[in-house]
Amino acid sequence: MDWLLYENESKLKGFQSVCGVDEAGRGPLAGPVCAAAVILHDNQIIEGVNDSKKLSEKKREALFDVIKQSVKAYSIAFATVEEIEEMNILNATMLAMKRAVDGLKLKADYALIDGNRLPELDIPCEYVIKGDAKSMSIAAASILAKVSRDRLCYKYAEKYPQYGFDKHKGYGTKLHTERIREFGPCEIHRMSFLTKILNNDR
Repeated sequence: MDWLLYENESKLKGFQSVCGVDEAGRGPLAGPVCAAAVILHDNQIIEGVNDSKKLSEKKREALFDVIKQSVKAYSIAFATVEEIEEMNILNATMLAMKRAVDGLKLKADYALIDGNRLPELDIPCEYVIKGDAKSMSIAAASILAKVSRDRLCYKYAEKYPQYGFDKHKGYGTKLHTERIREFGPCEIHRMSFLTKILNNDR
């Protein structure tokens, strides 16, 4: 498979600084959504990089610093629980992606976006469905976003030990829903995601 197909096609169109963008945390019941943007060096393949969902947590952690130290530029950004509640998860995800692209120290002139929607950027962009399994820069961004969000969940586990955030990372597992029913939601829960869980108690 040609991991650089999309990056190289963009460069053939005349773009010099192509970034890959992905997010982590659209589905969880708690915590922010995270996005990352990565610009590779020309023809750069990072050994071991793949869709973050296909890698073990240990492997993602090992690649996190490798990616940060070896790429041309990277940026990691969040949209808060409050923003998710205010504008819905899709729009908050787009906002986090925009922040990630805008936060790059080296300005990108083209963006490859994982998924089937495009954030409002001030540069041209295209979406790549399942891009984290097709594009090296998107796959690298998926790892940065996933590890950054997981690390945040370990901090939440210390602050709110009763919910077990270190185990489920905020996703709606049996353990998490049971703890929400037992203890009620806390300040980092996305209340709009909890309607069904909380209504089952009534």
